[in-house]
Amino acid sequence: MSTLRITGGRVIDPSQGVDQVTDLWIEGGKIAGLGPQPLHATQTIDAAGKIVAPGLIDMHVHLREPGREEDETIATGTAAALAGGVTSVACMPNTEPALDSQAAAEFVHLQADRAGNANVFPVGAVTKGRQGTELAEIGGLVGGGAVAFTDDGSPVTSAEIMRRALEYCRMFGKAVLSHAEDLELSRGGVMNEGFESMRLGLRGMPAAAEEVMIHRDIELAQLTGGKLHILHVSTAGGVDLIRRGKQRGIQVTGEACPHHFTLTDKCLRTFDSNFKMAPPLRTEADVQAIIEGLKDGTLDVIATDHAPHAPEKKARELDQCPNGIIGLETLLPVCVGALIEPGHLTWPRLIEKLTINPARVLGIDRGTLKPGAVADVTVIDPSAEWTIDA
Repeated sequence: MSTLRITGGRVIDPSQGVDQVTDLWIEGGKIAGLGPQPLHATQTIDAAGKIVAPGLIDMHVHLREPGREEDETIATGTAAALAGGVTSVACMPNTEPALDSQAAAEFVHLQADRAGNANVFPVGAVTKGRQGTELAEIGGLVGGGAVAFTDDGSPVTSAEIMRRALEYCRMFGKAVLSHAEDLELSRGGVMNEGFESMRLGLRGMPAAAEEVMIHRDIELAQLTGGKLHILHVSTAGGVDLIRRGKQRGIQVTGEACPHHFTLTDKCLRTFDSNFKMAPPLRTEADVQAIIEGLKDGTLDVIATDHAPHAPEKKARELDQCPNGIIGLETLLPVCVGALIEPGHLTWPRLIEKLTINPARVLGIDRGTLKPGAVADVTVIDPSAEWTIDA
């Protein structure tokens, strides 16, 4: 049996409250322990000056397969994940066809095994075909390996169906991940509604379109006792709603995406379609509110909402091109530059939001370096610099 020793690194494991310079031992694909161990290393990695952490988890990734392989495949997406230090991803169900059946979830596992890159955990659709009219086969999807449920890319517009989804998923111990958007308010919008949209003459999506749905879903989570996670929070009001929901004891968590705590709607002044996404880039006040939400624990998770599109699709006019930005390979450096270096988060707090917190939301056995855990490990050089070149 092979034994790996990662020596001299700063081991940070928020799941155990560990932050110390020590050795990490791995034996037979499992964590064997920290510090001196009665083991003989068959391989040694010198991690002096580096951070040794549980494998990073991105719980919000669009792998596009099946149906849109021109944009991304499970193989290419998981290769990008590993390049960014991400060892596990949860893939969204807005594929063609949607991941709304046991067979669809099993297909994702099969393709991920064939690729042999990062771990892939499929997220099942809440409704059949993501059409919002009839619940998907929740139990069958759980049997196929689905770890959570969402219609991401679209909201669950019916409050009744969202209520039933929370109730059914509670039976299986699964979270419902909410794409919070009132389509009546946001329809036709290409950017945040505000001064910049008025200045540019572009139709906007108001912050209220997100906030009214966050409020609705928090109330439904209280009604049902279900486990609710708010995806890609982009507004100050949304952060405040989640904060107050937590204070009321409701099972609600929230996530922030790197583009929403680094970029603003001013980026659209260039009419560059790479800055078009949903929810849209908001204002500087929203950016600061999201950073504050990350600092005080209101926002539990950092996830990319990695949403690739073939270049020719993004090259279309701003009102015609699809929403989305890639993020797997830029996740860590952007977080370092925007959160660590300014002092908003410490390394343990950042790693917590990239490991054990998403693992808890999804209910997966990842995100920890406890003895006996699966040996997913990311080694980070905090002083490394490189240029990302498309």
